[in-house]
Amino acid sequence: MRRAWAKWILVAALASPLAAADAQQPQAQAAPHAWLFGSWTGGIFPATETDGAACAAQPTVIFTRDVIMRVSVLDVPYRQRLIETVAGGPDSVEFRLAPAAASIAPLGGRLPPDSAFGCANPNNLRVERRGPNEIVFPDCAEFPSPLKRCMAR
Repeated sequence: MRRAWAKWILVAALASPLAAADAQQPQAQAAPHAWLFGSWTGGIFPATETDGAACAAQPTVIFTRDVIMRVSVLDVPYRQRLIETVAGGPDSVEFRLAPAAASIAPLGGRLPPDSAFGCANPNNLRVERRGPNEIVFPDCAEFPSPLKRCMAR
């Protein structure tokens, strides 16, 4: 009986600091680019159809938590760029992307012509919000037009 009490006292003593540490942990925050998650159309050409299946079937750019995918002009698959860091806020973000050459090592380090966004630095992408469902990639030659969010009907 004495051993059982000692065991419960030890469990309580160990659990108490763990519970206090959990209570002091900050709540998980949303990613700074969460407002971008989803599919976007336009950019290369002015956006036309943003509603329904037509837009969702062939978006120009797709943002996820860890990857940015962009349409390839020369090939069927989307070009994927891994996100290293994101900084910014509610109306603009700056992405630092994993070096493009590292992501295509099987191709001998050669970059496909449309693997970046046409920005001065191929491993950086700045995104600015122009409206509730409109963004731009300023100073990125391959995306001269605004992009608009694909909306579900």
